[in-house]
Amino acid sequence: MRIAVAGGTGLVGAHTVAAARAAGHDVVVLSRSQGVDVVTGRGLADALVGSDAVIDVTNVSTLSGAKARAFFETATRHLLASETAAGVGHHVALSIVGIDGIDRSHYAGKLAQECAVSAGDVPHTIARVAQFHEFAGQVLATMKGPIAVIPKALIRPVSAREVGAHLVRLAAAGPVGRAPDLVGPRDEELADIVRRQLAFDGIRRPVLSVRLPGVYGRGLASGSLRGRADALRGEVTFDEWLRSEDHAPAA
Repeated sequence: MRIAVAGGTGLVGAHTVAAARAAGHDVVVLSRSQGVDVVTGRGLADALVGSDAVIDVTNVSTLSGAKARAFFETATRHLLASETAAGVGHHVALSIVGIDGIDRSHYAGKLAQECAVSAGDVPHTIARVAQFHEFAGQVLATMKGPIAVIPKALIRPVSAREVGAHLVRLAAAGPVGRAPDLVGPRDEELADIVRRQLAFDGIRRPVLSVRLPGVYGRGLASGSLRGRADALRGEVTFDEWLRSEDHAPAA
């Protein structure tokens, strides 16, 4: 089948494209580098001609709930409109486990995206997954100064490579609405995996875990981001990922 991957040059997008090609699918990468912009809609109509499914793994780096909602709602609106015009029969949206009670920051955008997809005319699948193993390094990169102040967050991180393969299987299987969640194999605390990554990379830097205030902070610390007991479980642990080719040393 022909699968278009929106955000196909990003972290999980690259794994999704690789998994789709390995499974024998014809892949179209939707990205600005390929002349396609989901925010403006530029190039979408032509790029989606002949596609059977679209996997949306686009993302925006912001802690502003308003900016996150604007991005995901706009991108989803353009994708769904172009999919309808092109006769695409399946829209797969990547989302995050356990965010129902955390309508703040980036999670507010993902919840808005889920609502837009559910209300759209294209048959869909919403695939919620846990934070990627790379999340530790992404948080570290935002921490300035000699001490890494890390939000208290109870998570169950999963391999982005496994997420990519999961999304391709869902796209090929057909629309199901809400798919089973996918989480990692072990419960972790964000500050602890940050310490382990720093140690593995040979970086000496103190790590301080701090519980953030408000709805967002309570949600991170609540354990909801670890997903439900009935979630599918990935196989690659954080420490196995550290030793893999997918890990890039922390800055």
